Formats: sequence, structure tokens, C-alpha cells
Amino acid sequence: MDFLVCERFVSINGEGRRAGELSVFVRFKGCGLRCTYCDTAWANDPDVPAERMTADDICAYVKSTGVENVTLTGGEPLMRPGMDELLSKLNAAGFSVEVETNGAVDIRPYLRPGVRPDCFTLDYKLPGSGMEGAMLIKNYEAVTSSDCVKFVAGSMADLKRAAEIIERFDLTNRCTVFISPVFGSIEPKDIVDFMAENKLNGVKLQIQLHKVIWSPETRGV
Repeated sequence: MDFLVCERFVSINGEGRRAGELSVFVRFKGCGLRCTYCDTAWANDPDVPAERMTADDICAYVKSTGVENVTLTGGEPLMRPGMDELLSKLNAAGFSVEVETNGAVDIRPYLRPGVRPDCFTLDYKLPGSGMEGAMLIKNYEAVTSSDCVKFVAGSMADLKRAAEIIERFDLTNRCTVFISPVFGSIEPKDIVDFMAENKLNGVKLQIQLHKVIWSPETRGV
């Protein structure tokens, strides 16, 4: 089974539970969503250049870097047939694997031993994304303490909806919860004020480190 990979590189994780740690990034081509604020929309372009790599090719590349953390991202990695094979091979090789997924693809087929990544970083697309209707609610019942749920908010309406979903699924008692600002749409201070006013205990404000260190448009970081 071949995968279409449009980027692979070593950098720090800019967000999630491993923010600030080195990771090998493998970015897969294509996504089923079209969020208004998407910062990797170029990876969803049907004409974007991509290399065909097998699971063994990807494992060999990861091994060659000497970095132990692996981040599978996109696009949407779980849209790719054969992802369970890739996860099995990465797990068997002893890598610590994170899958960044958009909330619209069922994570439950990937929860079995030997396949399950160390961490799902699962988005919940808020109303401002234009994609909330695509969210698969069963995903938020399947997360555990090793996983994260990430909300990207661009308005007060988004923040209110995030608070509702956090409460509905008792997320802070089941996984790590992050709220990030849509870059340039809302001030982080406004998110902090909302968290304080609404007593969002256990929720973490997250700033995308890669957009602070490099220009927000920079690829390969």
C-alpha cells in the first residue's frame, strides 16, 4: 500500500502534549474537510506534489533521523488506506507515535493493541471553521488519558461552543484539552479571560510555537 506524502521533516512539535519536543513529521496529502482557517490547505490541493511511500519506506525514513517521536499529520492521515499497517510497523519499531486527526474520521478502528498510537490529537471543529457538522461524536467518547482534544477558536461564539462540548463529554477528566486561537482572529488574552470567567479548570491555552519561531506561512517546520 502506497501513501501520498507531501512533506516529511524533523522539527519541534508546535502544539499538543509534546509541544517543544523534537518529532519526525510525515504529512499526508488530502483532507475531507475545508476549514475556513486551515493553515495547510495547500496539502489538500489535488495538484500538490507528493511522493509515494510504502509503510516500510516511512519507517526507514523515520529510523534514519534518529528521532524517537513521530507525528502523522495532514491533510488527514486516517483517510489513508493501510494506516493500520503503518501504525503497527512504527509501534513495533519502538517509536512514540502521535496522530493528528480532524474529528471527522472514526478513531475506534485504530484503538486495538499494536495499532493504537501513543496519542491521538483529535480536533473538534467549532462553528467558525464551517465544518462542525462533520464531527463524529463517537470519537469524543473514545478518547483516554493518553489523548488530546484540541479546539481552535476564532470568536466568542467558538469559545462558548468549546465550553459546551468540554462539559458534555467530561473531557478534562478523560483527556488533555487545549484551546488555541485562530491566528490573527482572536487575541490569546481573550481566551484566557473566557477561561477564567467560565472556570474552565483543566483546560490549557495553546499557542502554536512554530508560528512564533518561524513565519506562519513557513513549511517544513
